[in-house]
Amino acid sequence: MEIENMKRTMAVRVGLALVIAMAMFAGCKKPVKVVKPQYDRPLPPGQYALRKITDPAMIPDITFACYETLDLRQSIDYSLRYLNKPSSKKYYPCGDITHERALASLNTLAKLLDSGLAGRPLAAAIKEQFEFYQSIGCDDIGTVLYTGYYTPIFNGSFKQTDVYKYPLYKQPKDLVKGDDGAILGRKMADGSFTPYPARRELEESGQLKGLELAWFSDPFEVYIAQVQGSAKIRTDDGNLTTLGYAANNGHEYHSVPQEMIKDGVMARENLSLQTMIDYFKANPQKVNDYVYRNPRYVFFQFDTGEPRGSLNEPVTTMRSIATDKSIYPRACIALVKTTLPRMVGTNVAPRQYIGFALDQDTGGAIRAPGRCDVYMGVGDDAAKLAGHVYEEGKLYYIFLKTQLMAAPAAPVAAEQEQPQTQNQTPAGNPVQ
Repeated sequence: MEIENMKRTMAVRVGLALVIAMAMFAGCKKPVKVVKPQYDRPLPPGQYALRKITDPAMIPDITFACYETLDLRQSIDYSLRYLNKPSSKKYYPCGDITHERALASLNTLAKLLDSGLAGRPLAAAIKEQFEFYQSIGCDDIGTVLYTGYYTPIFNGSFKQTDVYKYPLYKQPKDLVKGDDGAILGRKMADGSFTPYPARRELEESGQLKGLELAWFSDPFEVYIAQVQGSAKIRTDDGNLTTLGYAANNGHEYHSVPQEMIKDGVMARENLSLQTMIDYFKANPQKVNDYVYRNPRYVFFQFDTGEPRGSLNEPVTTMRSIATDKSIYPRACIALVKTTLPRMVGTNVAPRQYIGFALDQDTGGAIRAPGRCDVYMGVGDDAAKLAGHVYEEGKLYYIFLKTQLMAAPAAPVAAEQEQPQTQNQTPAGNPVQ
């Protein structure tokens, strides 16, 4: 019996020793370093942003997207109107996508929608007639960071008052853009161009005096309008006026919220547009300290109707996206697959989302194949939604199979040419 007890005691001791050793070993393990994806990784030389899907198993299930098509047809018309402008042809081919194929793809999807197809029959028709391409993303396996942008509505005035004293400016005459909207800089007397001044110099030098377009009551509201690239101003009589993007000073966008995180004044997990607004309302003396770290400056003009994207066509809630137009085919049909928020009462709730959109806008911070910005709409609810979009996902495009291509007449007539804009949404999400 004593021997048995000794055996049991020894077994317990050995077991405890093993447990302690395992615990010590676990405690000595080096923590696994989580490497954040480089979402803004540039496209490698000689590589296209889109890759054709040849394995049918890799094509996403588009059934839900084919049931939920609200406003899709109207957004297609805006893209058709753009592609029917002669100037759009100079941006093609984009990779192996020709202008003719882009136009035929839009016309075909428009006809499918006009025929009344929806849900599974529409999904089957699209899979039969279209080829799917996928963005290579930031890592060559399709990872894309999605953010959101919107059009704010702010109280304001068209003259300076004791309340409204922070201006938005119209484009200076000596700031010159090229035919494609690219910023050439300040035109000198000899006809040459020099880089336009950065934000701090423009504001502190007083050289913009006399170019005031509208006045806001809050300096951070001015910055939000600049980041979003458009705004609606509500005057004291209740009227709403749209202020649209006119130009920027040609400087690269630099992230204010990332600076705030770096300084430790805001935690990444608590970052949202509302927390930034609350911070600057409590610390108004800090506004210039942070916004001056972003050298990009945006100028505005009066506009009519709904906000416009970089194609100079209206953007549509949840149907317009902003991408890097140097590598993605403008105006084409995209498929967004990610987690996007929705309003449930007064609260924001996440949902798995897949839906069609049109690539109709550009952003100053939306660069490289690993970035995409979704337009969330106008006003306060849109602001809440946009501030909650920071999710990885996949981005696809669809194009009509080349063997089905004809030359269908466009259902939307081309309008008179208007100058294109560049970087209509200078950064997209102000929480970037």
